[in-house]
Amino acid sequence: MAEPSPRAIVMALLFMMIGVSSVEERQITIEDTTANPAPLGLLAFGMTTVLLNLHNAGFFALGAMVMAMGAFYGGVSQIIAGIMEFKKGNTFGTTAFTSYGFFWLTLVAIWLLPSIHSGGEPVTPRPEGNAMFAYLMMWGIFSTAFFIGTFRMSRALQFVFGTLVVLFFLLAAATKLDSQVLHTIAGYEGIVCGASAIYTAIAQILNEVYGRTLLPLGDNSRKQPAVKQSKTGSVLADPQTA
Repeated sequence: MAEPSPRAIVMALLFMMIGVSSVEERQITIEDTTANPAPLGLLAFGMTTVLLNLHNAGFFALGAMVMAMGAFYGGVSQIIAGIMEFKKGNTFGTTAFTSYGFFWLTLVAIWLLPSIHSGGEPVTPRPEGNAMFAYLMMWGIFSTAFFIGTFRMSRALQFVFGTLVVLFFLLAAATKLDSQVLHTIAGYEGIVCGASAIYTAIAQILNEVYGRTLLPLGDNSRKQPAVKQSKTGSVLADPQTA
């Protein structure tokens, strides 16, 4: 059997290189068809925040309604939204929703654990003023970091997180100073914060349903173009959503 000529060998190698190159350059695009989880998380946050701060403002006493809303809608729903944001590759949304969801669960636990008794004594003592001051300050600092992150997002989200920062620090000051006046002021400010989150969520839903801007969110993309576009379509990660 005759050996292949050098030309045939070179041509065979070229064909192999072309074939390998075409395989390496081939890309498969997977379209994300899952829903935007941000409205769920914002509604869970906003509605429970309004209800809690109606209590803080003095409209009604703290009871099972606020605790149930806090644990299940404010807590569980936000955690679900955070997990959905994780699947969409949105670090901001994942961390924010999951953290605030667990914030609500810890808050309900703080309310309920001292009511569990063993031998006539509470299993877990009620936290003292300094402990709650530290708790609220920590969440205020946490929220400040996320407020800075919203500078790359819509004006609506900036307002939500900005008023949330003010709310935590007002509550911390009211706890430290044992001031009912500051606590009431924080309640009214918290109502505004929660209502702004509800507006942001409803705006996202209606704007998507109608395919146009019915309720503006405040486009911030011209000032701060995103370094990396989210693959999500989640408004919590996309500064170009109006």
